[in-house]
Amino acid sequence: MPWLDASDPFPDLTDHHVLGIVARLAQHDSGLHQHPWGQILYTHSGCITVTLDQQLCLLPPGRLIWIPPLLLHQAQMSEQVDYRSVYLDPTHYPDLPSQVQLLAANDLLTAALDRIAQADLDEDWDQPPGHHVMLVLLDELQRAPDQALFLPLPLDSRLRQIPLDSLPPALNELASYLGASEKTISRLFKRDTGLNYQQWRQQWRLLKAIEQLSIGGRVTRLASDLGFASDSAFIAFFKEQTGLTPGQYGRQKRYFD
Repeated sequence: MPWLDASDPFPDLTDHHVLGIVARLAQHDSGLHQHPWGQILYTHSGCITVTLDQQLCLLPPGRLIWIPPLLLHQAQMSEQVDYRSVYLDPTHYPDLPSQVQLLAANDLLTAALDRIAQADLDEDWDQPPGHHVMLVLLDELQRAPDQALFLPLPLDSRLRQIPLDSLPPALNELASYLGASEKTISRLFKRDTGLNYQQWRQQWRLLKAIEQLSIGGRVTRLASDLGFASDSAFIAFFKEQTGLTPGQYGRQKRYFD
């Protein structure tokens, strides 16, 4: 089983079609990079923020992301994250998805990922029992429901100045800061992201709330940090967006730990 720390070199892929990795990292930034193989990234605990070309996505426990081969991406972990990463050779598995997918991971899918990630490097995935595990993985990957937690990123250079690590300003404040009209900003956001600015800001709030709840964030602190007038306003927002209260989400998250 390859267990990687931040300073370890990436394993040699020669003569392999599948590679699984178990890792536990904190305060880690992978930098922008790509792989010749496709990658399935799954968190057991903690939360990973993945930045792609024009979108940012969140990977809390119980979710996985499929990253196609050669797609530039960046993974960031602010707190300790225990995760599994499985790499698949696209020449050996030609029917893998061609687009990024963020999916819900059921027990069978996570069991297959764990089995692959914890296997020896010389495991033969073309012969039983390894072959059976791969069949389960590929079948469940196709069946897994979409759980997209994406934040589309604007292309306009002025809008790229908006910080993503703290609550984006209200529209009138942003207009004053950028020296552009509210109408211009709204038009550019709609063009670049498909969302108006208020919708985009709400999506940012949702992703930040999920990220912080995944690492044990408290409702009162989150309500304040995300600019809600009260705890109850934040709870109502979160339930409207996810169908769960923050408390229910936290209990669900602990199930996956």
